[in-house]
This record gives sequence, C-alpha cells and structure tokens, in this order.
Amino acid sequence: MLKKFLPVLFLPLLLASCTTHFTNLTPRQQERSANNKYTVEVALDSRRQTLRWDSIRPQIIIGKETFPMHPTALMTNRWEAEIELPPGADAVSYQYKIEFNYNSFGKGKQDSALSPEYTLRIVPSQPAAK
Repeated sequence: MLKKFLPVLFLPLLLASCTTHFTNLTPRQQERSANNKYTVEVALDSRRQTLRWDSIRPQIIIGKETFPMHPTALMTNRWEAEIELPPGADAVSYQYKIEFNYNSFGKGKQDSALSPEYTLRIVPSQPAAK
C-alpha cells in the first residue's frame, strides 16, 4: 500500500525543486528625483539545475510596456534598470519577467517566470539639514 502512495508523497518535493524565486531589491519608496528616473533591481534564485544562466533576459513590465534590464556589476544573478516616470507621479506598479533557456533532452527549451506585482511609491524629497 505504501508503495502506491510513495510517488504522490514526493510530488510536492519534485515541484518545489524547480522553483524560481525573485527578490525585489528596490526600496518600497524613493524620494522624488529631479529627472524623474528611478532605479529598480531584482535578484534571481533558481533551483532549476538545467537553467542556462547565460541566456537570461530580464525585463520590467509597467502596464503594457516592457523595459529591458542589464546585469549589475560584479553579480551573476542581479539585474537593474532605470525607469522614467511622468512628472508628478506618486506611485508605479511593476513586475519582473525573466525569459530563459534550459537544457532538455535534445534541443534546449525556452521558459519564463513572472514575479508578483510590486509598487514603488515616490515621496517628496526632504530638504537638506543645516
């Protein structure tokens, strides 16, 4: 009887082993900048052993627009991008989308992962202390 249910018991472990985790490294709020540009950064952690790290193509999705990201210096699993908001905007919602290739039997395959939605709030800049 146990032999029949053993594969079912290991299924959650198998599914969890191929997960991809996003870590949003962007603060939840930033002071308003003079040029309305803000840096967003993400780290990727994946247990997928077949992932081809050199094929990762990260993007930021804001509404229906996508913006490419570039690797952060000296890091292999972090990417950043500078987004420009309209003057007077007080918040923006965004998601990360990462497209990548992975090894499979025969020819490699493509896949993608979508992060949860994040919100960046823009707060008035504080006057310099005297």
